[in-house]
Amino acid sequence: MSSLQTSLLILGASGDLSKRLLLPGLATLLAVKEDWDVQLVGAGVEDISDADWKAQVRESFENAQASKNEDEGASGESHLSDRLQAVVDASRYRKADVTDADDLRALLGECEHDPAIYFALPPAVTEKSCAVLKGLDLPAGTRLALEKPFGTDASSAAALNDLLHSFLPEERIHRVDHFLGRSTVLNLLGLRFANRIVEPLLSSSHVERVDIVYDETLGLEGRARYYDKAGALVDMIQSHLLQVMAVVAMEAPASIDADDLRTQKELVLRTVRPWGGDPLAAGKRARYTAGTIGDRALPSYVDEDGVDPTLGTETLAQLTLEIANWRWAGVPFTLRSGKALGKQRREILITFKASPHVPDGLSGAQRPDRLRIWIAPDEMQLELNVNGPGDPYTIDRTTLETTFNPGRLSAYGEVLAGVLEGDATLSVRGDSAVQGWKVVEPFLQLWRDGTAPLDEYPAGSEGPEDWDNIDA
Repeated sequence: MSSLQTSLLILGASGDLSKRLLLPGLATLLAVKEDWDVQLVGAGVEDISDADWKAQVRESFENAQASKNEDEGASGESHLSDRLQAVVDASRYRKADVTDADDLRALLGECEHDPAIYFALPPAVTEKSCAVLKGLDLPAGTRLALEKPFGTDASSAAALNDLLHSFLPEERIHRVDHFLGRSTVLNLLGLRFANRIVEPLLSSSHVERVDIVYDETLGLEGRARYYDKAGALVDMIQSHLLQVMAVVAMEAPASIDADDLRTQKELVLRTVRPWGGDPLAAGKRARYTAGTIGDRALPSYVDEDGVDPTLGTETLAQLTLEIANWRWAGVPFTLRSGKALGKQRREILITFKASPHVPDGLSGAQRPDRLRIWIAPDEMQLELNVNGPGDPYTIDRTTLETTFNPGRLSAYGEVLAGVLEGDATLSVRGDSAVQGWKVVEPFLQLWRDGTAPLDEYPAGSEGPEDWDNIDA
């Protein structure tokens, strides 16, 4: 008897999200959960033959398996395991209007087990589909998985919550944030709460500042339809980086169960304010102009296909926030994310306050201790001042480094594991989805009405020259 039997129903199954992330993630998951019986059903508006659908699933599974083999140092052609091939052979695709009650009812009828419905769709279509699902007789164990953004502001996010809660309980609603891949979250929790040396130092008594940076060298990459209406703040900071910040700053949960963990994150988000109470001074935005990154020449953002220059969309956003509670009051948290920058940076940088007194007679440059945590792959580096290798009276710099356990699954493999087994630990809770919008709305209002300047930076640079760019 299988430990779990479920049907994964992907709405929008022929799209890019399904091909690049969901199906490969499912392959990595099934390779680990060998006793899970997962039926795969795809649906979309495209007319795809059974053979073409199976070929698409097979290709995604093969790509995932080849990537895993490469990571493990294996070579040679990648052939699907018998288990994965069986899932491919049993999978099916149906052309459907996912906002039509009869079509949705027919899709649910294709599911042999209680379904996990994954909306690989634009948010507006997802909301329409959910409104139709509300009127259907759903199987008892139905779960929903929704991709960000969750609404377009706090009020729309709250309205979406009301709709979802009208026919499903919160624990069966999974608001997906792949940044919360289980290995990353557990690595941060282990570092903070399983080490007496580290945790007491993470407070305003010892920390000077915290920076969370996600800089990309990629440009728009054909995503204008979505990105030009979202921008860097909504695309990355409002969701992903605020969630990372909440894990970094929260108090210790009683357990790592979904309720305990998500409650502690929500308590952090409720206390977040613009630094100094001034969103105009605490927020910066910019967009890239033409430039070169490695051997790639990028046009100006405004010249990218599908971009409307009049929207004033930013490709680099930086917010400085305060967590107004006992532990963190007075410590600036700066969240930054952008595209077409000179180097990739995915890190949490905690800078400690300088030593209060260095005895006379010790010379040399002394910089604050820093704890640097890289995201994907998860690594840690602690930068310390120590006596130098030559003159023992001269202070030098050293680093202590380690690599965290990467986990056995891809980020979307972890996401799907939670969705399929009904574990909401990695999901964003409804109240936190609303609170994330409340945090950024003071900045968005200024940016949308043109009050805040829109700076520029050449593609391939570190950002605008007059910004106080975060020290790498």
